[in-house]
Amino acid sequence: MTQSLDALWEQVRAQKTRIPSLYGDIDFDVTPERFTDDIHTRSALPEKFAGKYRGKILADKEKVERARAYTLLGDNVADAYAALMPEYGFRNLITMLKTACDKGLDAVDNPPQELSDFIQAMEATPDWVDMDLVREGARLSRNQMVNLAPYVIRGAFVATFMNKYSGLPMAITGTLANESVNQRINETASFFTTATLPGALERFGPGFKAAAMVRLMHSMVRFNIIKRATTDKGGPWDPAVYGIPIPQVDQMPAGTMPAYLTAFKAMRKGRKHFTRQERAIVELSRYECFLLGLPAELLPAEAPDIIDTMLTYSGTLREGYDDSTCGELTRATMSVYRPKDDKLISKVHNAVERSFSKVFFTQAFLGKKDKSKAEEMGVAPHALDYALFSVGNLFIMPRLLAYRTLQDIPVANKVADRILVKRIKQLLVDYGHAEYTTDANQYAPTTSEPAA
Repeated sequence: MTQSLDALWEQVRAQKTRIPSLYGDIDFDVTPERFTDDIHTRSALPEKFAGKYRGKILADKEKVERARAYTLLGDNVADAYAALMPEYGFRNLITMLKTACDKGLDAVDNPPQELSDFIQAMEATPDWVDMDLVREGARLSRNQMVNLAPYVIRGAFVATFMNKYSGLPMAITGTLANESVNQRINETASFFTTATLPGALERFGPGFKAAAMVRLMHSMVRFNIIKRATTDKGGPWDPAVYGIPIPQVDQMPAGTMPAYLTAFKAMRKGRKHFTRQERAIVELSRYECFLLGLPAELLPAEAPDIIDTMLTYSGTLREGYDDSTCGELTRATMSVYRPKDDKLISKVHNAVERSFSKVFFTQAFLGKKDKSKAEEMGVAPHALDYALFSVGNLFIMPRLLAYRTLQDIPVANKVADRILVKRIKQLLVDYGHAEYTTDANQYAPTTSEPAA
């Protein structure tokens, strides 16, 4: 059920008194520059959609006001826990959270109330969650995670750098370094891949734990960036411009992308309702996002509402491309060598995967006609990229189609699923152990160092 607009704003402003060590210096009545409801100001919504939809979006004043509020909303329970860093130290917080995820709160010696609130919030599964559908969505998604995701994850990662207002935290946290870029790509891939394993999202499953770790990492980033901004006025983060780092709404595009693509496909076919298999994919995405702390209002269930929510987000985020932020992040992501060894087959795979990601990114997020933006970002595909993309498709598409067919055939689907699960586990080994941590000492330099 959607809460009233007044209740939403009360929740936003309550952050200041509920977690004063983190939000005490933030004025939540100031609209940050990143938010725009001016029809004459260009937004992050692609031009091919802006002309058709943006006027309608901005005409709905209550919806716009809700978008403004969500721009300033963090993760209450994870933020409160991360704010204990000066008292407990970040390593102790991580250890306690891991123990609570693996063995339960009772296994933690004198757990702080903030940890209990954090875990209990994740355990409070909403009534709308149908775990049978979530499990079916995970089963159906294993095919894409094995046969497509490894070739597009780099391009999907680049999509998060298209806007300086939402992308700056990545630059501040040291992600411009090649090794850090690789780590963040692998951690992102690891979470969504792990979530498709059988039982991964159950209470003591690895996906549940990974979601908790992702939330803590994001909250630690918020804590360190905000504390640095308030103690170092010359620092890169200005709340009046950027608001709060990584508001929950900024996680929505990546978290709900499978649901959005499924909704877009259904709407393109003239359907407002999902088939059962489409519904399973959508429900997996929604439950993953619930575990990641996204508010229910940002996780609609029906195709038109999913599309509308995404358009509203893009249509109220001010367009902003800064080469020192967006460009550097993009170039670092595209140039990094991802395999763990220098074998010839690994080098070939890296070349094909990089080109495949460039073509995928430009077609999925920029559109074939928006060549100027691709060139500005340094990801415009060349002839060799298109050639390698075609070569990759010759390998990827037959496998995708074959496994998709097998998934609907009794008996054969069980054999295929065992193979896919085995391959997912191999991929997770390739991605490496995901730490989901953030070290403030490696953040972009400012004139003074932040507190612990």
